[in-house]
Amino acid sequence: MADEPLVLGIETSCDETGVGIVRGHTLLADAVASSVDEHARFGGVVPEVASRAHLEAMVPTIQRALKEAGVAASDLDGIAVTAGPGLAGALLVGVSAAKAYAYALGKPLYGVNHLASHICVDQLEHGPLPEPTMALLVSGGHSSLLLAPDITADVRPLGSTIDDAAGEAFDKIARVLNLGFPGGPVIDRIAREGDPAAIAFPRGLTGPRDAAYDFSFSGLKTAVARWIEAKRAAGEEVPIADVSASFQEAVVDVLTRKAVRACKDEGVEHLMIGGGVAANSRLRAMAERRCEDAGLTLRVPRPKLCTDNGAMVAALGAEMVARGRSASAWDLSADSSLPVTDPHVPAPAGHTHDHVHELSRKNLYA
Repeated sequence: MADEPLVLGIETSCDETGVGIVRGHTLLADAVASSVDEHARFGGVVPEVASRAHLEAMVPTIQRALKEAGVAASDLDGIAVTAGPGLAGALLVGVSAAKAYAYALGKPLYGVNHLASHICVDQLEHGPLPEPTMALLVSGGHSSLLLAPDITADVRPLGSTIDDAAGEAFDKIARVLNLGFPGGPVIDRIAREGDPAAIAFPRGLTGPRDAAYDFSFSGLKTAVARWIEAKRAAGEEVPIADVSASFQEAVVDVLTRKAVRACKDEGVEHLMIGGGVAANSRLRAMAERRCEDAGLTLRVPRPKLCTDNGAMVAALGAEMVARGRSASAWDLSADSSLPVTDPHVPAPAGHTHDHVHELSRKNLYA
């Protein structure tokens, strides 16, 4: 094995089939097949539709990634796959594919955590993660503050959403405003033309007695929806740009305020932001300003690496290989509620198996 492990990563936790190939901290390929257009008419992700789309896209996407990276499947040092959390059916497609490729190639299999992967992907942008790293992960399903002393073995949850995640709130408000799905990108774009101080929407869980690091956007979502309904009931035009800007401001204000506070409280000098909502331009701008004011170093991957992708899974897989973490067993299962405290799913203690078996000895993928 080369000094820098060559790993292929498969991500199918939601509606995007992502396949990435990484050598150490260098990204070689990042192929994505999205089914978002198939879900748009439903106003959200339909699990069964997502699973079927993954089935159709899996092999072509893997082949595209190998071609882009200029490597053969037999060159790989390992196969990594998102084992959870996520949609159960979607995860099963990815896990099954990863097991098939790893088994046929005689390569070690690594079932890894979706959230830990979102943190590790920053290594492809800014080099090795500081230890510990404070991470703010914001997406359609997650709003979490995580402390990671060791991304491969020790990830500690400090706070999370108690209802709607930030990305989910964006989608729901976009639906109320008839802006389509997904809501995050369109609200971000429209908000640039609005006044973020036009409407004083509430900031959830920011009182002195509230949980310091937890998030709640359900109340904000309801307040925005009722404000819009009142305007429409009165026969008045809804100022979409101002509503978008004010709603967005309320979300990113809470996210960045709590993240900076967590860094200060834990004595951590770096803040990493990941997940799909990390592509939001206002979140990036406010985080940069507040981190600068607090003397913190901000690390945010480029937008394409913030959304779900195979590169992040490959990055964590490569780190597992580099640090000698044990591989997963062949009976690895998808776990839709895999806790972030499990960055990967190793084989049970005492479990041994030979990754080089009769099929790979026949050199099927020569």
